[in-house]
Amino acid sequence: MLHKHSARLWLMAILTMAVGLCACSSDDDVSGESANRNANKTSEYPEAGRIEIPQLRGGVVNMFLVKKLSSGEVNYCIEWNIVKKAQRWSAFRWDKSNSGGYVKREDNFIEDTDIPEIYRTTYNNYRGSGYTRGHIVASADRWNSQEANRQTFLYSNMQPQLYDFNGGIWANMEMKIRTWNTDAFRDTLYVCKGGTIDHSSDIIETTSTGLLVPKYFFMAILCKNSSTVNGGYKAIGFYIEHRDDYIDEKDLTPYIVSIDQLEQLTGIDFFCNLPDHIEDAVEASVAYRAWGFQ
Repeated sequence: MLHKHSARLWLMAILTMAVGLCACSSDDDVSGESANRNANKTSEYPEAGRIEIPQLRGGVVNMFLVKKLSSGEVNYCIEWNIVKKAQRWSAFRWDKSNSGGYVKREDNFIEDTDIPEIYRTTYNNYRGSGYTRGHIVASADRWNSQEANRQTFLYSNMQPQLYDFNGGIWANMEMKIRTWNTDAFRDTLYVCKGGTIDHSSDIIETTSTGLLVPKYFFMAILCKNSSTVNGGYKAIGFYIEHRDDYIDEKDLTPYIVSIDQLEQLTGIDFFCNLPDHIEDAVEASVAYRAWGFQ
């Protein structure tokens, strides 16, 4: 059993082996800038200090997975709960270096071998479940290289989604945030997406095939540009119930929340690696017009 001391030590050893270590990325440029009471510790996992990474829940059952390209560049990161066999979130960033281009989508869904086999999700979990394989980091979020795109098809980057939700309002939200990924709008865009899995009230069901189905989905987006307001940072969140009756709804305004509100709804501390004075300011409210909303 997982609660026994010997099993705990065994699982900790697995988690240590499953996630590689590497040097911090050079574009995490706010470290040491100011006091930060809630930043992730980076002694074990340097990538945990990246701005897009929420505060890690950690513990024995949560794995921090870093998906890298052959160049060593971080493609995106995941926090994976091995007991629930589900991810809490995927997080990534866009900047000039990894944006643009177009590669063919191969639709080759693959198991994540960084996760011990007994704790992975697979094709068999989705087959006959009634749910689609919903990308969290979307295929279209990673068109900069074939390798980057292929990694979005890992099962660890999937959450079960209703067909009309996945291809409807969720896709509309994904397309909206991609409109912000331009040199004119951002220097860097930091994105964290996921579905709620932490509490029973956040879950629709666990399917007979072993899939935990989130009741809500969320997106947290942080933009850094050359503005002098709040160090050039601004943030916006989306929070939406997982249903199939949105009928290709285009108006996303009803689902906008501040990051503070999103944190209360999800229990996740987003953008915790920002200096406190910037984090507090940008998470308190949403500048609707700055994001193109009225």
